[in-house]
Amino acid sequence: MDTTLRDLNLRVELSVQAGRTLAIVGPSGAGKTSVLRAVAGLMRPREGRVSCAGRTWFDTAAGVDEPPEVRRCGYVFQDYALFGHMSAWRNVAYGLRDVPRSERHAASTALLGRFGLAGLADARPATLSGGERQRLALARALASGPRALLLDEPLSALDASTRARSVRELRSLAEEAAVPAVLVTHDFEEASALADEVAVIEDGRIVQQGDPDSLAAEPASAFVADLTGSVVLTGRASAGAGGVTEVALDGGGIASSTDAAAPTGQVAVAVHPWEVALEPADAAVEGSPRNRLPATVRSVTAVGNRVRVGLDAGQPLVAEVTPAAREELGLRPGARVTAVWKASATRIVSRGDG
Repeated sequence: MDTTLRDLNLRVELSVQAGRTLAIVGPSGAGKTSVLRAVAGLMRPREGRVSCAGRTWFDTAAGVDEPPEVRRCGYVFQDYALFGHMSAWRNVAYGLRDVPRSERHAASTALLGRFGLAGLADARPATLSGGERQRLALARALASGPRALLLDEPLSALDASTRARSVRELRSLAEEAAVPAVLVTHDFEEASALADEVAVIEDGRIVQQGDPDSLAAEPASAFVADLTGSVVLTGRASAGAGGVTEVALDGGGIASSTDAAAPTGQVAVAVHPWEVALEPADAAVEGSPRNRLPATVRSVTAVGNRVRVGLDAGQPLVAEVTPAAREELGLRPGARVTAVWKASATRIVSRGDG
């Protein structure tokens, strides 16, 4: 599926192959859902082109604009948009318009069975859990044999205990459907779990695209670094000794990086929270970490089997440590520590603020 759109605030060019999933990631208002609506035919761009499987759905230059029912996209809306007055099987049957009416109940129930919902065929959406409603929405989206699958924030309505299973199910279903799938989300971790490729959108523009690991390892800007979960500090970079770039951080302190050909002048420094270790404020300098910033603990939060520590180091900084380190260091709000990390773990990126 190829999509090129140009509107007042949206300029996007994307391509995704059948059986593959592309995630569009960005903050609210960046244009994510508008891309889905334009692909589905629910929004008409002023200029652009949308094609799928060799068929043009929309092309302003050629005067082509196929209606949504002809494009036949399987669209799962953020709130699922289920018909509350209909049973689960009738929701699915709505997408089986090419199936004789007498066969729709059996066909709907069989499809619900693939999603583990056969026993809930007569239930109304309001009586289902968040995960069950999501699976029902997917079953309805796949009922029509869609040419493309479009997912708007597919996990946003689910609780944490349901998300892990839903991630596995969504990936499996997207591959099984053997059609191009596009999902939008504001959560990079969600995109990484669900998609083969990720496109980061900012103010209606795709600013970086690639596989999730590449985006996290080599963000093109401070915006992308922040979105992928890195800590972002700002400062002014200059060439240091031995091929090392030194950044005089806003708020005080120096950060060093071994980034090759790093830019100079106003930059952003990106480092993953798990690369940042904490030491007592009065600890002797040992080991290889080149970057050392005095900091005050502002928050301590358990996240799974890790502890996320919010710090004030002249700028906000985040470290992730083990529960054992939390106890050993006596981490609590107001405690003084030293944040340390290696120059090799420090990436220097464009600030992206003009």
